[in-house]
Amino acid sequence: MSEVVASALDLESLRSFMAVAQLGTLAAAAEQRHRTVSAISMQIKRLEERLGTRLLIRSARGMTLTPAGESLMREARALLSQHDRLLARFTGQGLSGRVRFGMPEDFARELVGQILPEFMAQHPDVLLEAVTATSGELARRLERGELTLALLLDRAHRLEGGQPLWRTSPVWAAAREYVLDPTQPLPLGLHPVDCPYRAIGVEALEAEERAWYAVFTSTSVHALETAVEAGLAISVLDRERLTPAMRELGPADGLPALTGGETQLHISKRMSAASKPAVDALAALLHERLYQRGLWRERGAR
Repeated sequence: MSEVVASALDLESLRSFMAVAQLGTLAAAAEQRHRTVSAISMQIKRLEERLGTRLLIRSARGMTLTPAGESLMREARALLSQHDRLLARFTGQGLSGRVRFGMPEDFARELVGQILPEFMAQHPDVLLEAVTATSGELARRLERGELTLALLLDRAHRLEGGQPLWRTSPVWAAAREYVLDPTQPLPLGLHPVDCPYRAIGVEALEAEERAWYAVFTSTSVHALETAVEAGLAISVLDRERLTPAMRELGPADGLPALTGGETQLHISKRMSAASKPAVDALAALLHERLYQRGLWRERGAR
């Protein structure tokens, strides 16, 4: 009886496939993987040949997954995670300790979907505790020692000593068919008072003595986006969050220009010595992935 040898999948090709699937472009994946675009393209081609199916197709929005690609992405994530955990455990290269990480809710989708799983796969013995809150609340928790690391916007509650990552682009957002009535107070959809975007919008309106009222308040950016799309309210969102159902307003519409801010990474000075290497490792990964790119550029949008 002849021996049947199963074809093996190349793990580095799987990692490149995952990067393209998550970031949306070959160029973004090549930058993250420290390879050329042609090398990433060749890895994807060989992976498709090995599996005998098309995994990615080029579209107006970049590279998108085929149904087979969607299925492989789910399986590959679990496979690579298990591989990295096994390697870290047997080589003794994994870190330990606890990382208590805070982020604004606006950032959760990209961080929880991409960067945090990558960190946990590399360091399976680290206890990660991630929370979302407004930047002001996160800053206070950091000062109290309740967090060891946080991504913060530099408004509402400023902290010294942060590492700058990227500039924000706040804009007035309204439903595409929304018509402003200059004789009426502006109906706003807002985060709570600790939100930097709320502060940016309110300060700009009050500087011009423009009347406004909060028609809708929520801690959820997705709820605010829904309120804007439905025409219930105007809100201050990052330009990258505008959907096809929205349009940007500005001085031509009678609204004041908005000033951008900065997203910074803050590391607490109050942590155990055992946890510091793990905190520094996550901070380094966040800096590598996000410096001068931001979250939306990290996933290949716009």
